Amino acid sequence: MLKKQFKSGLLGLAILGAAATSASAETVKIALIEGLSGPFAANGQAALREFGYAIDQFINGKNVDGGIKVELIGLDNKTSPKESLIQLKNAIGQGASYVLQGNSSGVANALSAAIAKHNKRNPGQRIMYLNYAAVDPALTNDKCNFWHFRFDGNADMKMSAITEVIKDRKDIKKVYLIGQNYSFGKAVAAAAVKYLHQKRPDIEIVGNELHPIGKVKDFTPYVTKIKASGADAVITGNWGSDMVNLARSANAIGLKADFFTYYAAGTGITAAIGKGGKNRVRVVTEGWHNPTKTQAWENYMEAFHKNFPNNDLIYPRVVNAIQMLAKAMNKAKSTKPIKVAMAMEGMKFTTLAGDDLVMRASDHQLQMPLNIEVHTDEGIKWDYDKSGFGTRVERTISRANTTLPTTCKMVRPKS
Repeated sequence: MLKKQFKSGLLGLAILGAAATSASAETVKIALIEGLSGPFAANGQAALREFGYAIDQFINGKNVDGGIKVELIGLDNKTSPKESLIQLKNAIGQGASYVLQGNSSGVANALSAAIAKHNKRNPGQRIMYLNYAAVDPALTNDKCNFWHFRFDGNADMKMSAITEVIKDRKDIKKVYLIGQNYSFGKAVAAAAVKYLHQKRPDIEIVGNELHPIGKVKDFTPYVTKIKASGADAVITGNWGSDMVNLARSANAIGLKADFFTYYAAGTGITAAIGKGGKNRVRVVTEGWHNPTKTQAWENYMEAFHKNFPNNDLIYPRVVNAIQMLAKAMNKAKSTKPIKVAMAMEGMKFTTLAGDDLVMRASDHQLQMPLNIEVHTDEGIKWDYDKSGFGTRVERTISRANTTLPTTCKMVRPKS
């Protein structure tokens, strides 16, 4: 159920607290630390909604042996690393054993380090960190730690998939890179330069620009430079309001370059792209919306939309994370983070969509296939933003081809 500190906008979502468990069932507290207000509130609100629904479907009194009840605590970090550390202390004070977070790698780096330090100092009150969207590669490379598990492909994995498509596009000769000025945006730019040079050394990178995160309302000056550069394609990791505003400016100016993106779908982005981006905007994702790949996933989508007719499901990986958490609790025969973390290392898991995933033990980076999906209004059952537009799978890059080496030197607790 939701704690009082964040009920705004979600009072009607009885599904989040509807578990029917016995009075003697164990209660596990899970804290979602996200931007639930401010420019990226739509993403944080979506995560809170989708985690709540998945927890009710796969944990509360159902699939975990012995039956447990999850108390989901929504904590607003305003997408700030500093505020996130304050909310982490809040979560610890309320007895949370698990932390969920994904929007902003800057936040993720701060939380990962703080949780590792806390667990070392407080072995009797450890916390496991489930990262569903922060994709700075450092989190599972040089900055890896035992308590952090990532359920999304990292920025390098996603760029490797994007450039597999670009390398076959002989019409693309000039590329412009634009992104948010923090760890994730820098990681995207670095990966783009690396993989373009490896796979298409003939491509000219005609711009490599970073902008302040969450502060640019009008991207006209940036889009004007992109158009003047003669770029055939744009690569961006922008998300939330920064992707919405970039799309609006691109449409206003009539930019015809193709876009290859990490997060150009849902939360207002699809509506902002509209018909101007049809067959030109692509997103790399683990999503399985159009077409849905299995009846099990189709059923989940149907049920979600029945419960939330005014909202889109934008984080399929949330479903994977909660199902894997339930499986790890069963395997460990415990809800203690140390035992659950040990059980999750190396775990093999088949998603509702039928994809086979592996939580790599060496760095806690989930290994998965990735899709390149195109923005369109053709062949779409599950649109976004009630716009009539959605994304349709164009190409799938196999798990074998998205798996990359790691530099992680994992230090594991003795007990």
